[in-house]
Amino acid sequence: MRMLLKDGKMKVLTLSYDDGVVQDARLVEIMSKYGLKGTFNINSGMEFAEEYIRRIFRKTLSTEDAKSLYLNSGNEVAIHSLTHPHLEVLSEEEIIYEITEDRRNIEKDYGVIAKGMAYPFGTYNETVVEILKRCGIVYSRTVNSTYGFEFPENWLLLNPTCHHNCEKLIELVEKFVETKYSFPKMFYLWGHSYEFDENDNWEVIEKFAEFVGNRDDIWYATNMEIYEYVKAYNNLVVSIDRKIVHNSSSVDVWFLHQDKKYCARCGETIYL
Repeated sequence: MRMLLKDGKMKVLTLSYDDGVVQDARLVEIMSKYGLKGTFNINSGMEFAEEYIRRIFRKTLSTEDAKSLYLNSGNEVAIHSLTHPHLEVLSEEEIIYEITEDRRNIEKDYGVIAKGMAYPFGTYNETVVEILKRCGIVYSRTVNSTYGFEFPENWLLLNPTCHHNCEKLIELVEKFVETKYSFPKMFYLWGHSYEFDENDNWEVIEKFAEFVGNRDDIWYATNMEIYEYVKAYNNLVVSIDRKIVHNSSSVDVWFLHQDKKYCARCGETIYL
């Protein structure tokens, strides 16, 4: 058996953007235009100094505006810590507070179960990773570019393909789109939407989305949708002779068996 992605596809694309800023509205508009989806990581307790807002972040979204923007467009809202500190310099108690309070606020304000995350500043250590497990976090994005398309071995060290300002972006996305793969591949783009204003380069994401979007052979998904799909495939229950497959998850799963495509619907047992 070999995993296929949703609807039997071999490619999935996702985006991850941090800090919940007003520029996300323009980004979501571009994403929706070309059928892209992704995850937006929120600091629910962040209050930037006015100078910092003006110089870097411009302005953060209100909770109501963020809720309408992200959820109505089918995107995911995820954790980014309560106040965006370097988690690795905090005590265990402080790390737990930063994660659990951000999760609590997001779940209350957005009406979702929040178990995904992106590391603030992209920094972490072994202690931080272990605490995330205890806090119920199932994946967390780093800022360590792989320049590749592989799925992570450890979802709490979820490395992206690249940042949107990467010099290799066009080369990488062309390779991803044009190559026929025998195994599933994932393109993962990350950044901050305010950077498009700071660098006056909105054309970067517009051209990227136009090129990679609305393709029949690519699944466009949030970070959590991908995590849950891979988990569902790995949790398939298979008979010893590989002729009976039971899918106990709530996600439909596609796979190859002896070069034939199958779909095990959620809760279904199929006979090969």
